[in-house]
Amino acid sequence: MNNSNENIIVGSHEVKIFDRSQILLTGIKKITSFDNEEFLMESSLGTILLKGENLEIIKLDTHDGNVKIKGKINNFSYLENNKMKNKEESLIAKLFK
Repeated sequence: MNNSNENIIVGSHEVKIFDRSQILLTGIKKITSFDNEEFLMESSLGTILLKGENLEIIKLDTHDGNVKIKGKINNFSYLENNKMKNKEESLIAKLFK
């Protein structure tokens, strides 16, 4: 019987915030929605909600999953699955107002 300890790598994920005016994220699988006040993204370690003012993508590398966003960063959080579903439902409601 082989009891080797194998590590399973989910994917590298880093977050770097510079002077609250830029954020660099790695391990991004998908940008679900975005506007100048909010980004909703799926990372290798969970769903991310980024809120701020005058937010815009300045670099997007879909091959490596790197995203760089500039603007005033007010909030950064990981959402649980049920919160993610509620957030998506509220975004859809905004679209059909």
